[in-house]
Amino acid sequence: MITEASSVRTEVWPALPLAEWQDTCATLHMWTQIIGKVRLALSPIINHWWEVPLYVTTQGLTTSPIPYESEDFEIEFDFNRHELAIDTSWGERKTLALAPRSVAEFYRAFMDTLRSLGIQVKIWPVPVEVPNPIRFDEDENHSSYDPEYAHRFWRILLTVDQVLKEFRAGFIGKNSPVHFFWGSFDLCTSRFSGRRAPERPGADRVTREAYSHEVSSAGFWPGGGDVPGAAFYSYTAPEPEGFRGSSVRPRQAFYHPKLHEYILMYDDVRLSDSPKETLLEFFQTTYEAGATLGNWERHTLERKAPSK
Repeated sequence: MITEASSVRTEVWPALPLAEWQDTCATLHMWTQIIGKVRLALSPIINHWWEVPLYVTTQGLTTSPIPYESEDFEIEFDFNRHELAIDTSWGERKTLALAPRSVAEFYRAFMDTLRSLGIQVKIWPVPVEVPNPIRFDEDENHSSYDPEYAHRFWRILLTVDQVLKEFRAGFIGKNSPVHFFWGSFDLCTSRFSGRRAPERPGADRVTREAYSHEVSSAGFWPGGGDVPGAAFYSYTAPEPEGFRGSSVRPRQAFYHPKLHEYILMYDDVRLSDSPKETLLEFFQTTYEAGATLGNWERHTLERKAPSK
């Protein structure tokens, strides 16, 4: 039986003005890093760091099963019930409320909860890919949680996850799952030409592994810094000559010279006549520009359209 409460649907493409939820966004970024670092610490290394991301679920974001000794456990952000759930293969379950609290308090409560389940894990308690990082156990600056905007963000991730999966299906070469990188706080998928990329001079270990092969990536990011709001992005690395001058669609898409990416603002998608088709057009035309200019063997990498 469907109850009245469960039958209520949320807008598929809700507004997400960064200025209205940037404090919650920053706090949630730190919380996801804490959980992601646990997965990183306990998971075997996979190419391009594919062992570390989170995944979109019908409730929020999950680690998927994490191996621990001879068992597994899973951590999920539930943005319907606004709780963090830890489920174990040995039948125990613990939850923490998602509510306004500092990163330091969240970190202590979460690690204490893991220990209460018999899970012992040590992580490096410093966030990555953010300016002026503050240790998790000392961060009293980030303490906001607006459940409405956390829910909106997840609903957008849920919709974009579907679109990215449809886009991913057209490529039969090596490509990544659709996954949420907690370091950069974005949802993305990546396609690979199959060739190694030139080594980046001075690259750190993370960057060196992430960009060890020629790649075309596309995804969604809530914004910040040089991008003042939620946006979709697409790039090819290494960037082929002429990429920044390519003719891509829709017309609102633009090349960001500092980021070396094509950007399409989220509002330009959600307010279009057909948001899904607009977004697929952006992903496809930017991929084609990079792959063609980069001399990818597209005829061996792309799924042929079925004959009519």
